[in-house]
Amino acid sequence: MPLFLEDYLAMSATRDGRLRPVAQTIAEMAKAAAVVQAAIASARIPQHAEANPDRVNATGDAQKALDVFADESFLAAAKASPVFCYGSEEQDAPVVLGKGSLALAIDPLDGSSNIDTNVSVGTIFSLLPALDEHREDPVRMYCQPGTRQLAAGIFIYGPQLLLVVTLGLGTKTFIYLPERAGFALLRTSASVPEDAAEYSINASNRRHWPAHVRRYIEDAEAGRDGPRRRNFGMRYVGSLVAETYRILQRGGVFLYPSDRRDGYGSGRLRQVYEANPIAFCIEQAGGAATNGTTRILDLVPETLHARTPLVFGSKGEVETFAGYIGKQTI
Repeated sequence: MPLFLEDYLAMSATRDGRLRPVAQTIAEMAKAAAVVQAAIASARIPQHAEANPDRVNATGDAQKALDVFADESFLAAAKASPVFCYGSEEQDAPVVLGKGSLALAIDPLDGSSNIDTNVSVGTIFSLLPALDEHREDPVRMYCQPGTRQLAAGIFIYGPQLLLVVTLGLGTKTFIYLPERAGFALLRTSASVPEDAAEYSINASNRRHWPAHVRRYIEDAEAGRDGPRRRNFGMRYVGSLVAETYRILQRGGVFLYPSDRRDGYGSGRLRQVYEANPIAFCIEQAGGAATNGTTRILDLVPETLHARTPLVFGSKGEVETFAGYIGKQTI
């Protein structure tokens, strides 16, 4: 008999009463994820008008109708949960719901530009404590280091609907069973191998990279005959959730460094609702996540939409990359 998500959440809340609101919120979000998956699979958004094709979200990315639908679906889930405020990539500022003990940070539909190519996309979320001292200024709710996360996870919309989640007790994977209308445990405990044989980076940006990034990639490309003394494979999907799940399955390293382009000097990924939850899941599976040199979960974001470089995956490879920073380029 498989272990279902609601049972796992109930057991976790019984062991630690502080997780009761977390369990309730994740259960509501799981229902919303099933609705979003159905909309993606059918290419139909129920009772929803098309988004303005010229509209961009709070971080400047083009906003599709499905982005709006996913945001509305998870906002509705938050309203049914003990969530005080809802901080979304699709919203300029946090939505104050006025109740509950949690602050939810979310990218409702990460990778939506890949929808037309049938590549897996997903939802990335983080649950933080709603601190009493910030209830009058909800933006400050999200200026907490990732070490304070109570839970984090990703829903992956692909051939299967998956939930990768951590409550700080390891990283577990659940699969959606349509006949049960619920999630069942697929992997008891993810474990990222310490060393990597694959790396993932958008190589089209090579001309913009800092010297240490170019040097690291060139040494990996040199394979067994180069300074790394082993062959590497390159994988790049262009979907952060797909990259994360592959690394959880078989190891590797993902790199999204800062570079010389306008708007990329502080990195491009959002710290609060992309880097932090992914870092939490990766660390709980034995991997590592940094901005190149500093642990992601130790960084204190200045805003809800703060950006950061991100390097995560197999611990040994993340540490090797850090060693390239400051090296002289020959």
